[in-house]
Amino acid sequence: MMHRGYPLSFLLLLFVLAGFLVLFFASPREVVHASAPAAEATPTGPDRFTTIQVKVTLYEWWMSAWEDNEVHCRIFSERDDMPSHAEIYEGCGESLYDEWVKKSQSCDLEEYWLCKGYYWQLVNEKTIERENVVSLPVAQVWVSLEDCDEDESGWCTNEFPRLVLWGEEPLPDESIIRIQGLVGADSFSCEGARCDFLLNATPAEGIKMIFWAFSSYGDSSPTFDAVVRVMVTEDSQRLVQKRFIDVLSTQWTGKPNATCSIAWQSFPPSDGLPGWLSSPENAEDLQSDVSYVYLAGNLIKQGAVNVEACPDGGVYGDGTATPCGVAAATLAVNDWQNRFDSLILDVARQGEVPAQLLKNLFSRESQFWPGIFNQRDDVGLGQLTEHGADTTLMWNPAFYDEFCPLVLDKDLCASNGYANLYKSDQALLRGALLQSVNATCEDCPLGIDLERADYSVAIFSRTLLANCEQAGKIIQNVTGKPAGETASYEDMWRFTLANYNGGAGCLADAVQVASANGLELTWKNVADNFLPGCQPVVQYVEDISQ
Repeated sequence: MMHRGYPLSFLLLLFVLAGFLVLFFASPREVVHASAPAAEATPTGPDRFTTIQVKVTLYEWWMSAWEDNEVHCRIFSERDDMPSHAEIYEGCGESLYDEWVKKSQSCDLEEYWLCKGYYWQLVNEKTIERENVVSLPVAQVWVSLEDCDEDESGWCTNEFPRLVLWGEEPLPDESIIRIQGLVGADSFSCEGARCDFLLNATPAEGIKMIFWAFSSYGDSSPTFDAVVRVMVTEDSQRLVQKRFIDVLSTQWTGKPNATCSIAWQSFPPSDGLPGWLSSPENAEDLQSDVSYVYLAGNLIKQGAVNVEACPDGGVYGDGTATPCGVAAATLAVNDWQNRFDSLILDVARQGEVPAQLLKNLFSRESQFWPGIFNQRDDVGLGQLTEHGADTTLMWNPAFYDEFCPLVLDKDLCASNGYANLYKSDQALLRGALLQSVNATCEDCPLGIDLERADYSVAIFSRTLLANCEQAGKIIQNVTGKPAGETASYEDMWRFTLANYNGGAGCLADAVQVASANGLELTWKNVADNFLPGCQPVVQYVEDISQ
């Protein structure tokens, strides 16, 4: 029915305008099964909790002073051993906690009032019923690709590949009722648990998607995001153009994203990664046969090489092998530099750093000798320092969560991030991390604890991941944009290596100078602006990224 008050010419204009909008929306961002833009600006988010009745044993602990047996603090704990640091801090207050940490000590004096500080005693226990609040699993939205037959280079050869968002409801008797979100600035809404998008060419930096799902439970999933890049061939001889599709998202179910690409929002090159950022199919493809003079010297000193034919003893005073020693140690050096290859490849397959990159780093840092280099503070295959340990624990929270309870009380670790720990606890963690990668062992064959050396491969991988996070944040802080919008994927790895070797100060200063001079943030432009004291970083990065 025609509405009164609008002339026919005006209605025809509206009709033409609507057609134009449909054609625009059906360009690179066409939504196949999405309705009109009715997405809510802010989803409600997960709201899933239930309560259960549990029986709990509470232990009453008193903290008393040695000098007068006066009770200074009472704590009810679910632990049958002494309360944790976190419980003492929360229950007794900061000042009394500090007094306890600084002054308390075990004491077996008969005249106990001469003892220093405080002691704990268990005085009572009782069982109570308590309501525990339990979080329920939340709804998810996953991203996948359909109708894409890939050629050997990873290009889709089908005419209409589709990007699919699909909702998952983990609660029984509940379902996903709608998926909503934004593609760029355009909103979309799909009824049910599925949303399909046709894929045409996007800008080189891709298009950002934000999406979430609504559940019959009455809440929504968390808000997720993705960056989608679609490249289309321009081959006039093909009836169906090929498409190369990249998706950067934690919700992506396709081939794993390249390492650190999500953190940087950076797409790897479509024609494949360079050799130094690759992970081969087989460990044999990582093998090398470099004549390492430092490695040869260590093997000679440990008696693994016969140098009776060398009149110079095979080793210089600085610990490196002489030419005669290098020749005598050739087989041993070749075997040793390849003994970690399988472990390196296993770490890469677990989604850690590229295998060749990790091997190149070990080659440059230690020549694969996992001890202490020339009595310095650098230790292990990747020559970790105290500053490097600090970066690892600060910028890789997942690793901190795993490592901290091996050293400190698990409740203290869980209630504090690394940055919030006492300086003394931070120092304990750094020391423990350094010790975990130092394979020097006087009583072991060849003076090396091989189990610790093997364990350290994964530690150095996690250390590189921490540096990739910090390098990305440095670029973002300087430019105000995600790192991948201003620097290439390959150069971001070079910046990561610079951060690993020279520290965040060296990298940040060089990036700031290059940016202030209006230069594009390429490795060359940044390398040209390292301060004199940081200049060795440049050759370090070049050596590893060959």
